Amino acid sequence: MKRIALILVVMALLAACVAPGGAPAASEGDADSAAVGSSEASGEPFRVAIVMPSSTEDIAWSQTMYDALRTVQEEMGGESAMTIAVSENMFQVADAAAAIRDYAADGNDLVIAHGTQYGNSMFEVARDFPETSFAWGTATDTGAEEGFENVFAYEAKAQEGGYVNGVIAAMLSQAGIIGVVGPVEAGDAKLYIDGFVAGVKATNPDAEINISYTGSFGDTALAAEAANTHIKAGADVLTGSAQQVVGAIGVAADNGVLWLGTQADQTPLAPDFVVANQLYDWTGVVKDMIALHKEGTLGGKTYVLTLIDGLKLQLNDNPAITDEIRAAAESAIAGIEAGEIDPMPAAE
Repeated sequence: MKRIALILVVMALLAACVAPGGAPAASEGDADSAAVGSSEASGEPFRVAIVMPSSTEDIAWSQTMYDALRTVQEEMGGESAMTIAVSENMFQVADAAAAIRDYAADGNDLVIAHGTQYGNSMFEVARDFPETSFAWGTATDTGAEEGFENVFAYEAKAQEGGYVNGVIAAMLSQAGIIGVVGPVEAGDAKLYIDGFVAGVKATNPDAEINISYTGSFGDTALAAEAANTHIKAGADVLTGSAQQVVGAIGVAADNGVLWLGTQADQTPLAPDFVVANQLYDWTGVVKDMIALHKEGTLGGKTYVLTLIDGLKLQLNDNPAITDEIRAAAESAIAGIEAGEIDPMPAAE
């Protein structure tokens, strides 16, 4: 009897070292890889992590994605169905790279690198965690040509709303001088500005458009300085892009100059002077990435926001927006959606 009991004990110990389904149980050294993609099998919440260059309340680039994540979380049933981990103000790419790797190692299902400056780092991590979905923007490269199957990319055709804002700016400006405060001459910021210029020129070919790039996405002081320079040069309408514009909008309001925004609703910063905004809505993108991940497709798709899907032109209830301007803006939107208007400037 003692021998039989000993055999049973040994069998029980062997069974304890085998995971369900007959697979060897993960050792402590394999914990990171075992955690990746495990939420679906365990019934745990879908886990999303995001690394962003500014804050969740920047009223610009970062807030647009964070708001989309919160909307999807609420629709899915709250934190019991989806969790969101956030690293804000990741100005240093090295710090962002470490955060991206930590989030992947921690078992998040989807890791979002919300900035093109994080692309190289994200791809390095994505190669090491093939069962985790990654996403980055604004970009179109999913790494498919290099063999990646777990990377999504997303971008906004910001030139579309930029063109409409340009039409509005040209009609608003009495001086015929318009100032643009850009961050870095790349990505959706450049698309927006190029489209804006095209819209102004299509409406008033004689308008003077002064463009300055601060070289920074988040330096509000530089943006304020640029706005002051434009106003001193005679601009009576301003626009700009990225989280830096908080500084520029304050200067515009102090000088009674109208502002046209992009990315997020910037009206609360100066309700009397922000007359229109192009809004980014990433909600549909987030939903689709999560749905694909759950189905086993971890990447390989590029998402593009347009005025038909994901972009919205918000015209505020402001006395400056006359019926004529509203009609012109709506006509421009319809023309872009129908493919009758090309919002990008013709090559010189």
